[in-house]
Amino acid sequence: MKQNLILYSMQIAMLKQLLTRKLITEKEYYMVKNRLMKEYGIISDITG
Repeated sequence: MKQNLILYSMQIAMLKQLLTRKLITEKEYYMVKNRLMKEYGIISDITG
């Protein structure tokens, strides 16, 4: 579980960089983020 959380965190960080650099839209960001949350079994995101 701990390894999954690390992998999830790394992918979310990379995804956030893409959004910050305007390489993806907010809609794309949330679509990918939601898919990653499902794949890694993340139930809630307190960072918003």
